[in-house]
Amino acid sequence: MEFDSKKAVIVPEGVFIIGTYDENGVPNAMNAAWGIQSDFGEISLFLAQHKTTENLKKTGAFTVAFATKNTVQISDYFGVESGKDVNKIEKAGVHVHKSAHVNAPIIEEYPLVLECEVTEWDEKREQLRGKIVAQQADESILTDGKIDLGKLQPIMYDASFHVYRVIGEVVGKAFSDGLSIKNK
Repeated sequence: MEFDSKKAVIVPEGVFIIGTYDENGVPNAMNAAWGIQSDFGEISLFLAQHKTTENLKKTGAFTVAFATKNTVQISDYFGVESGKDVNKIEKAGVHVHKSAHVNAPIIEEYPLVLECEVTEWDEKREQLRGKIVAQQADESILTDGKIDLGKLQPIMYDASFHVYRVIGEVVGKAFSDGLSIKNK
């Protein structure tokens, strides 16, 4: 059976929460699934035009938090509402502090966060590349000083069924679970 090539399933699609500040220092977050570690100390993300992309062009910095089984609801929420319309950080009730290394917020509810400097933003290709300058990890996800994915329980986006999975297990409904926060 042949399928629509635009709906190809390429896995895993990590769920990354991109944190930025706007020109007034207001934190924002967006949910992004198309990203990879493109080199040692480098991350590449493919992002359409958003408030986040406008912010990072102005600040030259962003954070990348790894969505987890325990953060499904807030992670999905960051993808179902625009930061142009509402302060998503405030509405989600999450806690942030400024990164010590870059001009971007760290969302404290996430156990693993990369602090990044923009090295390239290609508007035509909608590709962001960033240099990872620091990494923050909660001790609860470490084993022998290393990130333990079994403890982290990162989620992936399954585009075929619009769900989030932890190594095959469905943990949330994409574009749905965050609506309870949106509709508060």
